[in-house]
Amino acid sequence: MATKIAVGPPVLTINRSSTFLVTDLSGEVFSGEAHGLFAEDTRFLSHYTLWINGQRWERIGSATITHDSVRIAMTNPRIANFTNDSVIDAETLNLSIHRIIDQGLHETLVLTNYGMKAAEVVFEIELRSDFADLFEVKAGRVRQRGGVVTAWHPDSKELVTSYQRDYYHAALRYQSVCEQASATYANGRLAYLLRLPPGTSQELCGHMVLEHNDVVLQPRCVRDEQLDDTVRLHQLWIQRCTAIASPSIDLNEAYRQSVEDMSALRLFERDLDEDVWVPAAGVPWFVTLFGRDSLIASLQNMAVHARFAEGTLRVLAAHQATERDDWCDAQPGKIVHEVRHGELAYFREVPHARYFGTWDATPLFVIVLHQAWRWLGDRKLVQDLLPAARRCLEWIDRYGDLDGDGFQEYQTFSSKGYENMGWKDAQDAVVYPDGSQVKQPKALCELQAYAYAAKLAAAELFRAFGDASAAEALEHQAVELKARFNREFWLEEEAFIAFGLDHEKQPIRTITSNPGHCLWTGIVDRDKAKPVVRRLLAGDMWSGWGIRTLSAVNPAYNPFSYQLGSVWPHDNSIVAAGMKRYGFSNEANQVAKGMFDAASYFISHRLPELFSGVPRQSNAFPVQYRAANSPQAWAAGSVFQLLQAMLGLEADAPSGRLMVNPTLPDWLPWVELRGLRVGRGELDLRFRLEDGSCHTDVLAARGDAPRLEIASLG
Repeated sequence: MATKIAVGPPVLTINRSSTFLVTDLSGEVFSGEAHGLFAEDTRFLSHYTLWINGQRWERIGSATITHDSVRIAMTNPRIANFTNDSVIDAETLNLSIHRIIDQGLHETLVLTNYGMKAAEVVFEIELRSDFADLFEVKAGRVRQRGGVVTAWHPDSKELVTSYQRDYYHAALRYQSVCEQASATYANGRLAYLLRLPPGTSQELCGHMVLEHNDVVLQPRCVRDEQLDDTVRLHQLWIQRCTAIASPSIDLNEAYRQSVEDMSALRLFERDLDEDVWVPAAGVPWFVTLFGRDSLIASLQNMAVHARFAEGTLRVLAAHQATERDDWCDAQPGKIVHEVRHGELAYFREVPHARYFGTWDATPLFVIVLHQAWRWLGDRKLVQDLLPAARRCLEWIDRYGDLDGDGFQEYQTFSSKGYENMGWKDAQDAVVYPDGSQVKQPKALCELQAYAYAAKLAAAELFRAFGDASAAEALEHQAVELKARFNREFWLEEEAFIAFGLDHEKQPIRTITSNPGHCLWTGIVDRDKAKPVVRRLLAGDMWSGWGIRTLSAVNPAYNPFSYQLGSVWPHDNSIVAAGMKRYGFSNEANQVAKGMFDAASYFISHRLPELFSGVPRQSNAFPVQYRAANSPQAWAAGSVFQLLQAMLGLEADAPSGRLMVNPTLPDWLPWVELRGLRVGRGELDLRFRLEDGSCHTDVLAARGDAPRLEIASLG
């Protein structure tokens, strides 16, 4: 019998909205690791360990139960009673820990004596707070802060550690809310003196209350699953998402987990309605509003729950830049990259209070608005956001094109701005074929593709809303851009698309995954698509699990790097959609199969932000990237986008149509979608492979259901 392999990071992570906890597998926190209790981009708890009569507990097992709760089982080593020399044998005592993120954090600790003698123990909780900014923790360079004070209040049984810097304030309040046992505090530890007769238990409860300037996050003692609004909204999300069924366990489980993860990443403070909300980009590093990530995740969710996009669009429109501010790389009309609340942002030591250092979020905003129109047919949504879309188009032409040559090229104007402003935004992500770094400004290929798609998308919107002249102008610009792109970005010798143009407008001849995004938008001439697809699946790019970010023959290739040879699920789903667009369905299915195979090895079938690009071998598994965000929105959404590509789903709600073009592989002979919403109607569909051909059956139609049309391939 085969052994089940479960790949995942050696940590426990739980979150609710922007509050999250990362511990080791024993539930403990160490400041030298990327552990802690975080909220508002601040680490409130930097050290947490548990002691029994001066010794550490030993882990039996641990697991996250839901996205916001975890359970841990511990047992004792061989210890002495604290009042005499008698011995408490190993594995006599059990410690059960249950933690729930609910604004702050609530933990219940239950000690049980399974021995035949009374156990007299000192149970201690050692905890500290460094109030480090998230950026410091991520970089592994945490500075020690002055102004941190700890005080124990025995009357209220509350340990308060606070930090003050000018008008900036943060505090962690650990409240011992146990009525049966009293705590004392000394030498950095809360201590409980307990006597446990044989077969008895003692319950201890603690609240971690988080204060960040005017924000106070206070947990509750007990979560009532029937009354908890967060639970209700989660259940509502599950009910309203398109459901699937198939004979593939890996697809079913990956889809189910992705639906769960999208809900887990909900930023509740940005809710506009029960169905209108914004996802965080990912846990632990991106638990905030991220322009590019939220927009791509919204695109991926169109066939699952299209209203998902509305919250992202409305919130990003509200954050759209209105003036130039070089410190945060803002120009009028630009869509924000990320929003941060920590100490470094508060004191403008980093530009991230509202940072605009991305070049792709602005055209993606227009693309997502267009797709929301196609799936929802919501005239008011488009009318409300067309002004923001116009400002995006103005930014593309005025600021996105730095030198007026018709191409998008990025450059930071901030002393602490990003070196790279495409989706591959790591400091070292853009290299020449010899592995050396490319200097700014850089005109990456996918930025031209996004601008092309945005112009065509806006043209359709403007024509639908009565501005035919603007639509014609945009279509003309798109045609010109496509022609120039295929002329200047095409590498004849490599039969591939250049990574980009460098600061001297010379092609960057590096082989990367980025041209797959160009296929997705349709900017690539049809005669060039086949060699691009072939090159993306060549041995130096295809790992066996997915397409690498960088060719393995490049001197800078490192399969364990962030973006120089790793495999990103969202990148692969976009590339697969591009392959399908040009009629390469077998190749798209190959990418999908690699991703679903990889998902089968990760814990809970959850695809992480990225994983290693090492070649796939028999009896092997995908290698975890240690610092990957998991869950992450666009990694979860990649499952949806891959399925949508395989089924060829394309909505046209304003015209009452749903186009389908299923190209199922042999390993997936049928798929059912239930509750697929297009406009004001719903469909239940069955896609099946029979005698080498794919067929679509309408199982049920509800409301103003769209008519089904079979789209041509390629």
